Amino acid sequence: MEPFLSELTSRVGSWLKGDGPQSDVVVSTRIRLARNVRAFPFAARMNEERSEELCELIQARLKDTPATRGLKFLPLKKTSDVCRDALLERFLISRELASSRFDRGVSFDDDESVSVMINEEDHLRLQSLRSGLDLQNAFDRMLTVDRALEETIEFAYSEDLGYLTSCPTNVGTGLRVSVMMHLPGLAMAQREVKKVFNVASRLNLAVRGLHGEGTQASGAFFQVSNQITLGRTERELLEDLGDVVPQIVDFERNVRTKLFESKSEEMDGRVDAAHELLTSGGAIPVEPAVSALSTLLLASSSGRYTKVGRADLLRWVVTLYPGHVQARAGRRLPAAELDRERGAYLRSEFARAAQATNGKDGGGKEGGREHGGKDNAKENGKESRKENGKQGKGARANPNHERPLRTRVHLSAALRDRPMQSLLHLLQSPRAPARREAHGP
Repeated sequence: MEPFLSELTSRVGSWLKGDGPQSDVVVSTRIRLARNVRAFPFAARMNEERSEELCELIQARLKDTPATRGLKFLPLKKTSDVCRDALLERFLISRELASSRFDRGVSFDDDESVSVMINEEDHLRLQSLRSGLDLQNAFDRMLTVDRALEETIEFAYSEDLGYLTSCPTNVGTGLRVSVMMHLPGLAMAQREVKKVFNVASRLNLAVRGLHGEGTQASGAFFQVSNQITLGRTERELLEDLGDVVPQIVDFERNVRTKLFESKSEEMDGRVDAAHELLTSGGAIPVEPAVSALSTLLLASSSGRYTKVGRADLLRWVVTLYPGHVQARAGRRLPAAELDRERGAYLRSEFARAAQATNGKDGGGKEGGREHGGKDNAKENGKESRKENGKQGKGARANPNHERPLRTRVHLSAALRDRPMQSLLHLLQSPRAPARREAHGP
């Protein structure tokens, strides 16, 4: 087994602990910056020799820069397909980086809250991950890394356009702000979830599956991110999600409450069936396993499932995917064996986690889905109001952190001054809002 594979199978990143703001609905916040080194050709015109030179240069700069000195580098050219699959499932690398033919690698810290991809679609993809809805702290961490690297590396930059990237959709700030949301309530009410996503699209927000662009939503996990990077400042992009996401959170919580009130027996039946499937020890394909974990997470957030903790449920959403199953086995596995290994792993993990939970609580408060449903729902409502107040203003709270872009893209005054429209107002409006368009230079 590769040395790093044992680490992948024994822990997950801190962003997946489920202890961040509004983490009953928002799993994580990700800030990603795309950057290119001025002295090197873009990826489409890169050759092997230059890619090796670039990789060595960036490695050296990461080691010499205090803000990134603690990151460990993993050369992907020397890793197995299994290792790359596991890194992809942990959101440390992208599909493009995993399959690139050039010299490439990834550097990340011990808790996987910061990572730097080298020689992806762009020369550098800087990423910060935080648990829950934590836009400002994730951005501040990424900004520290970006500014530190820019002191030693000259990035490709245009006075007219901003930061230059391989894909035109990233030109400008090079910033992607995304949150991973767990929306099982809305997913069960198909008409409602379509409303939310249609409105998000009209507000220039993209909604994608669990593993990003080109993937389907598994287990009602969705990624919501900005689509526009040109002509807007970083702070404006943070505000866009900071205004909309808390409203989706409230909408999801309301739907969850109604589901458990109006369909209590049906929901309890789903919870029991999900627990039975995951603890049976039988072969389980990926999709049914993720769907069952989603059901238990939904019940856990309402206090109706307490046999294992929420952090464990979130961890298994990542570690049951093929890369992690094969990493534990130390080899490639055929599909049938993969499903058997997954089933055995989940049964063992549930038994371990349940024992730990019972030991912690003395078998009293924990251990069943009957515990404290309404009280927890009330607490979630209180948390929602508190955190909405923080996050609605949080992205604007520290103007000293805003990075001036110097971009000379001329937006109309009406567009630039127009505040983000209320998502709930748009959902209730008989007419769909017009798509916002940025005018060119």
